[in-house]
Amino acid sequence: MKILVTGGCGFIGSNFIHYWFSRHPSDIIVNLDKLTYAANPESLRDLDNNPQYQFIKGDICDEALVDKILSDGIELIIHFAAESHVDRSIDDPLLFVKTNVLGTYTLLNSAKKHGDLRFHHVSTDEVFGALPLDTDEKFTEDTHYDPRSPYSASKASSDHFVRSFFHTFNLPVTLSNCSNNYGAFQSPEKFIPRMITNLMDGKKIPVYGDGLYVRDWLFVEDHCSAIEAIILKGKIGDSYNIGGLVKDYSNLEVAKTILSIMGKTESDLEFVADRPGHDRRYAVSWEKIHRELNWSPSLSFEEGIKKTVAWYQENEAWWREAKTEAEAFYQRLNATRSK
Repeated sequence: MKILVTGGCGFIGSNFIHYWFSRHPSDIIVNLDKLTYAANPESLRDLDNNPQYQFIKGDICDEALVDKILSDGIELIIHFAAESHVDRSIDDPLLFVKTNVLGTYTLLNSAKKHGDLRFHHVSTDEVFGALPLDTDEKFTEDTHYDPRSPYSASKASSDHFVRSFFHTFNLPVTLSNCSNNYGAFQSPEKFIPRMITNLMDGKKIPVYGDGLYVRDWLFVEDHCSAIEAIILKGKIGDSYNIGGLVKDYSNLEVAKTILSIMGKTESDLEFVADRPGHDRRYAVSWEKIHRELNWSPSLSFEEGIKKTVAWYQENEAWWREAKTEAEAFYQRLNATRSK
């Protein structure tokens, strides 16, 4: 099978390409990536000499390029490419509209033109809004959309476009809404790798607000296996929630877990001003994908965090330059918000 992966040099995309080749080595993967700040070609450097792998630098909004790629025997599109950082969406919402909405539309329209190609759309649980802290409620596939940031609003719009192409044009689509991913190859501007790399640099861990915000954490390799299950066994037109936890973890608990693994103390915590529109709690029910596709996470949160810490400790050359850029971004952002 010949597959187009969009955003394959990003965090989840690069992990997925490695995962898919480990399970389906005879398939061909074409990776279309614009190589923005969120991408790192070094994540896939080991595939440079793999004849089954092709990299194309380009924009998913480029209709002519997308048409050209899809006309060359592509059978399946797995759409990861997205602007995905909430803080950046607050700083520049229009960029998120262009990439996440118009880019997704361009891919869908081209898939329709080239023979109704199979299309899997990777989305986020943030489209569902937020949950109160004092409840056991979880997001399900039937939860109403209630996005709270420009990022989640753009992803919600892209989800709606995907479903519209199924209902209007019979395009064979599936969707997945995942919780927060963590693991190898994630930019050090994101929450968990930023904490790990800060501690490695002798700096404190920044924690927004009171630290009681709750996120569902999904180890990235488990996310890849869930997408594989949806592609191979999922029902066309359906969406599947993908989560990684059976209990809630606050951001403060995540930070303390990392402190413990890295031999640090709570004196290395630093509480910082909250960000605008900060959702209080996310929790994802992955009962449907477990029941229908027999998928469940393979690692506990503690096991996944230990593997993640070890990877960043062993791969400083991969993240060092990106770390410098990430901290410069946060300095600019904090300066803007303090005005």
